[in-house]
Amino acid sequence: MNNEGTTATRATSLPLQVGQLGACKLLALGGFGLLLYYAHYAFIPIALALLLALVLSGPVEALYKRGVPRSLSALVILAIALGLIGGLAMSLLKPVTYWYGEAPQTIRVIKQKIAPAAKIVNRVDDLGTSAGSIGAPGRAAGRPAAAPTTASASAASGIIGSSLGAAVSTLTFAILTLFLLTGGPPMLARMAAAFADNLNASHVLKIIEAVRREVGRFYALTALINVGLGVLTAVAMTLLGMPTPYVWGIMAALLNFIPYAGPVTTLAIVTFVAAMTFDTVPRVLGVAGTYLAITTIEGQIIQPLFVGRRLKINPLLIFLGLWLGGLFWGVAGVMLATPVLVALKVIAEHMSGGRAVLEFLGPNSAASVTRKSLEKFVHMDAV
Repeated sequence: MNNEGTTATRATSLPLQVGQLGACKLLALGGFGLLLYYAHYAFIPIALALLLALVLSGPVEALYKRGVPRSLSALVILAIALGLIGGLAMSLLKPVTYWYGEAPQTIRVIKQKIAPAAKIVNRVDDLGTSAGSIGAPGRAAGRPAAAPTTASASAASGIIGSSLGAAVSTLTFAILTLFLLTGGPPMLARMAAAFADNLNASHVLKIIEAVRREVGRFYALTALINVGLGVLTAVAMTLLGMPTPYVWGIMAALLNFIPYAGPVTTLAIVTFVAAMTFDTVPRVLGVAGTYLAITTIEGQIIQPLFVGRRLKINPLLIFLGLWLGGLFWGVAGVMLATPVLVALKVIAEHMSGGRAVLEFLGPNSAASVTRKSLEKFVHMDAV
């Protein structure tokens, strides 16, 4: 009797322990999510530095194998990368400044072009305001609204604070990237192995090398495709008579690194500029339609053909990762979502218990689902 009672007690307490463990995991995951959300100013430079270090570590390691000190090669490669980024930013600075200076004239042109529709909307608003004001106490006429005296000072302090924060984040990002490139994969392997008792540095180094190769190949292919997209966009905008066509090519190439949001933003901008440049609707639609056709071919044919075969990740998870990344970290989160999924897939491939993660991340083809279902039913019949 005592043995039966003890067995029953253990059987009853086992689901409770499993439930408590699951609840603890959910609480820990929620706390980690809140930490990432509220401390994004601290984590975003670190995550971006780690991503850039993974992408640039290939050339650094290649120079290191040829006898160049890793610190020198890291400094040279990082300087070249930041120089290219700065050069692209400077090439866009003058056109952006021009369009910003033309903003008042642009607004006037917009008002002229949408004047007929605006009159209808204003008429409907006036009717709604008149209906809502019946029976309401009148407001004192001729009493001007009091303007805050500290508005300009608050705006200036906000701009200074934002600029200072951006400068600190940029400096932190550059310094961390340099340290990560100088230390290389061996440093990351030692740091990661220190937090895992069942892993040694050599195994972690093998995983880091695999992640570095896969992420590097992903961004190399993506960069080549985006360069082709930018060149084709610039040529198309030149043929269509758009002003500063190289700007739209560079913009298309850079923003295409941000999935979904990047192409949509480029489409909205080129359509807006076309509406300000051309007087006829067909020419505006021609610009928008041409870019839409180019980016559709790139996104639906070129990307899946050259990049999709290497990823082999469920598209639904990619979309959810982009959405959650944007929710937590904005544009930086969207940029980091796909590399994080790629890194998780590579890590699961090199871990003994990573099969479940691979099945979760992998694309769920109809054949694999049917095969697994048949195996499940055959196993149940055998039992």
